[in-house]
Amino acid sequence: MADVHHEAVYFSGRVQGVGFRYATLQVAKEYEVAGYVRNLTDGRVQLEVEGRAAEVTAFVAAVEERMHGYVRKIERTAGSRPAQFSGFTLQ
Repeated sequence: MADVHHEAVYFSGRVQGVGFRYATLQVAKEYEVAGYVRNLTDGRVQLEVEGRAAEVTAFVAAVEERMHGYVRKIERTAGSRPAQFSGFTLQ
């Protein structure tokens, strides 16, 4: 199986209780990506996403743009690995 581009993205700010996960799910439908988005107990939102590098980059940028008024800080790590997700889900 070929490797895919993977990113773990952590959003901080006013990102819980504002529809962040649902908005991310809606944006994901416009891109060929797989993964999940979930709330963390420390108040951040975690996004795990994989796919072609250009699709992942465009998807994360679209999420940032859609939720820019709520996000104060973004932490990203990227790499290449075998695909682990099928579809995009809320957790």
